[in-house]
Amino acid sequence: MIRPASACLALAMAGAALAAQSQNPTFSSKVEAVRVDVLVTEWGKPLRNLRAADFEIFDNGVRQTIDFANSEQLPLNVVFTFDLSDSIVGERLTNLREASRAVLDGLKQGDQAALVMFHDAVTVGPGLTGDVRLVKTAIDRAKPTGNTALIDASFAGLMLTEADAGRGLVIVFSDGLDTSSWLTSRAVIDVAKRSDAVVYAASAGLASKAAFLQELTEQTGGRLFRIESTKGLSAVFLEVLDEFRQRYLLSYSPAGVSHEGWHDLKVRVKGRSAMVRARPGYLAGQ
Repeated sequence: MIRPASACLALAMAGAALAAQSQNPTFSSKVEAVRVDVLVTEWGKPLRNLRAADFEIFDNGVRQTIDFANSEQLPLNVVFTFDLSDSIVGERLTNLREASRAVLDGLKQGDQAALVMFHDAVTVGPGLTGDVRLVKTAIDRAKPTGNTALIDASFAGLMLTEADAGRGLVIVFSDGLDTSSWLTSRAVIDVAKRSDAVVYAASAGLASKAAFLQELTEQTGGRLFRIESTKGLSAVFLEVLDEFRQRYLLSYSPAGVSHEGWHDLKVRVKGRSAMVRARPGYLAGQ
């Protein structure tokens, strides 16, 4: 939707240092086109083979002309954003590693992956790469320690997806409430409202009560999975990947609306009782 400036990207790659420098992170540019990732289901199953003419988009109540609706499996940028605080040990760590491998093994040629790890601080590495072995190795070598900087890490994950033109998917896992972030939840939610990325999250333990993850996934058109334990984490992650591949990417050039502030979005499928999941809107301008 809105691409960040290169300076912001450099900060995102710095992870924790980025978080420490600002309480109100933003990125902005002129809104030339709006991209909306949309999941369409009917009777509980993804509805396929829709065209641009089958959709309606209203931007602040104004009907827009959809330039294209792409259901092809475009390259994905999958950013793992993983809690590696001192509670992620033993079976939890094993299950998290297995779940991440399942997703990485399911990526296709042209897809990329990246890893954001967080405890007291945020570590970004590797960045987006087509060599999934680098991501697997980083996860296997990770050593849990310290507290939980969930909010800072979510910001870093969102920013990494903006480094490439592919479709951004952020997969967050945490089992605890934020205890160490410098950034405010409101500032990061505002960043999410400007981003193309879709965030899915799996939360266990105290994290399942976190309002931040619920709002983050809702504002990006994703979904929050509340889990009792990590035993089924691989199945959750694979469901996320499969669901994301079933989504449509819609694009339009805003007409008849302001280029500033909050834009309410409504996406419909003409003549059907289909369920549509998409971001509720976006922030434009500064």
